[in-house]
Amino acid sequence: MITIDGSIGEGGGQILRYSLALASVIGKPVRIINIRVKRKNPGLQPQHLTSVRAVSMMTDAEVEGAYRDSTELIFKPKSLKGGSYVFDVGTAGSVTLVLQSILPILPLLDSETHIEIRGGTDVPMSPPIDYVKYILLPLLKLFGCEIDVTLVRRGHYPKGGGIVKIISRPVRSLKPIDLIERGKIFRIGGRSHCVRLPSHVAERQAKAAEEFLENKGIDVPMNIELEHYEPNKDPHLGPGSGIVLYAVFEKSVLGSDSLGAKGKPAEAVGKEAAEKLYEEIRSNATVDKHAGDMILPLAVLAKGTTRYIVSRLTSHILTAIDIIKLVLDINVSVRPYGNNYLLEIPGIQI
Repeated sequence: MITIDGSIGEGGGQILRYSLALASVIGKPVRIINIRVKRKNPGLQPQHLTSVRAVSMMTDAEVEGAYRDSTELIFKPKSLKGGSYVFDVGTAGSVTLVLQSILPILPLLDSETHIEIRGGTDVPMSPPIDYVKYILLPLLKLFGCEIDVTLVRRGHYPKGGGIVKIISRPVRSLKPIDLIERGKIFRIGGRSHCVRLPSHVAERQAKAAEEFLENKGIDVPMNIELEHYEPNKDPHLGPGSGIVLYAVFEKSVLGSDSLGAKGKPAEAVGKEAAEKLYEEIRSNATVDKHAGDMILPLAVLAKGTTRYIVSRLTSHILTAIDIIKLVLDINVSVRPYGNNYLLEIPGIQI
């Protein structure tokens, strides 16, 4: 049995999510200790328990220690199986982090799979659902993944209530990607939303983002879609706002996001996302620093070596590399590449 110390590196739920996913793919049992012990609320919380339940149902796994505040888990996967699943975090816990825990498994399931996840779609400390739709999914498509994500209803902190539906079709194998160059920039896209708030919040977020990028000399077509609702037709449980931006290149896509908060002007939300995107564009990275860790578990399952360039080695990227070594005994190569970093990931050819 593989033992993983949950306090290594970033020390958060990422260790749990990636360890379970990779152990499931190779069918090996794993014991995770010291789960989130560095956090203010250590151990497994509702969002993490939902991830455990999701992976265990899709792998028919035997699980010990899956209860709230538990700091140790034993997970014994059996076989990967598709089907129809519904997972409810029960709080505003992140839908996208639950999805992150099953992403490496989805392409390898034995049949088309339909999943509904309920919880928070746009909440702090996690990728917003629009980032998954507009940045992560296009990158996964390069690996050959066939995954569709539909947003039914947004959920913000603290009320949650978000609903996301996923359809995944099995693939014969995952292809490696080679992103040493991103090519010419074609356009800037995005989505600015607000729910249970005046429509001008979404408009001001978008305008601030566009003005910042234009002032920085980004001279390509820009189209930031607006999403807002009439007060008597707004299905959401609580107020919230946010914006996701992305830059489309010949060979890749880079993204950024910013979430609204009480007392935070809409202009600050839009500008924050634009500043992040501009830094990624200026860096000549081929994958942004957030996607840089999220695609690692897919890259390592591909049939060949994947290469891409990130602007910064985040704690999440470094932790993902550690987990890949511990679970799969594969060394991910990282080396300076100008002012950036080149990652080379040998695939195990699942």
